[in-house]
Amino acid sequence: MAGNDQRRGAVRKTNKKGATKGSGGKNRRSLRGKGPTPKAENREYHAKYKAKKAAERRNQGRHVKEQDEFVVGRNPVVECLHAKVPATALYVAEGTSNDDRLSEAVMLAHKRGIPVIEKARHEMDRMTGNMLHQGIGLVIAPYKYADVHDLIDRVRESGEPGMIVVLDNITDPRNLGAVIRSVAAFGGHGVIIPERRSASVTAVTWRTSAGTAARLPVARATNLVRTLKDLQKSGYQVVGLDAGGDHTLDTYDGTGPVVIVVGSEGKGISRLVGETCDTIMSIPMEGWVESLNASVAAGVVLSEFARQRRA
Repeated sequence: MAGNDQRRGAVRKTNKKGATKGSGGKNRRSLRGKGPTPKAENREYHAKYKAKKAAERRNQGRHVKEQDEFVVGRNPVVECLHAKVPATALYVAEGTSNDDRLSEAVMLAHKRGIPVIEKARHEMDRMTGNMLHQGIGLVIAPYKYADVHDLIDRVRESGEPGMIVVLDNITDPRNLGAVIRSVAAFGGHGVIIPERRSASVTAVTWRTSAGTAARLPVARATNLVRTLKDLQKSGYQVVGLDAGGDHTLDTYDGTGPVVIVVGSEGKGISRLVGETCDTIMSIPMEGWVESLNASVAAGVVLSEFARQRRA
């Protein structure tokens, strides 16, 4: 009806053609594409995402099968070769400038029967993940861990009173290497580490141990508390090191079969492991010093027990 377009709420219809008003660019962002659709396992609301997270929770802390380790750089490679790390191949990038360290690495590899393989530089970059390899890389095979019960049997067959170090909450491979070296130096029979949440024997461990990891058995325990109980059944006294221990190193007799449990400098020994120990022992030292590094503490106790056994 004529004139109705003037009343309140009315909409005027028109066939007029021409440009219409835009948003002035305000809605431009909303018109953009959101890119490719993420994979199902990356979408938080998707069932595959939830299944992936559940699998990660189940696998958290589980031991992953070791793979070959690639050590790069001229100094680290030469140190590993001197430490008799069980290497399987030495790679040298084509066109690498020669120097004393490179020549020494090649000579040591030939001496130990380790194959020396030349690779194109771009292949070395790919193999090392574009690390600064200085044209040289050493492939190290995974460490072969001993079985805990084989270690116990081996000590029994030796006829000597066993002296074994168990590490709890030690995650630094340098600490592990230093402990291995101390155990070997003071006549110990082996080292036991947990299978989970623990440092493993890597190239860093090998170098810190100064090659003693090749001769001293390192065993892995699936359950540390159960392993300690098995050692107790085999006649070992289990001694945990802690600053607030009831006994001190000065008065403890370490001439019998003994297991020395060492925790980290920060966390110490875990609660269940501490409750399993027969004795909690402290190392006498100056009061203003809070604690000792794990490898230093192990070395002090091992040295004293070795002295007692010599006497």
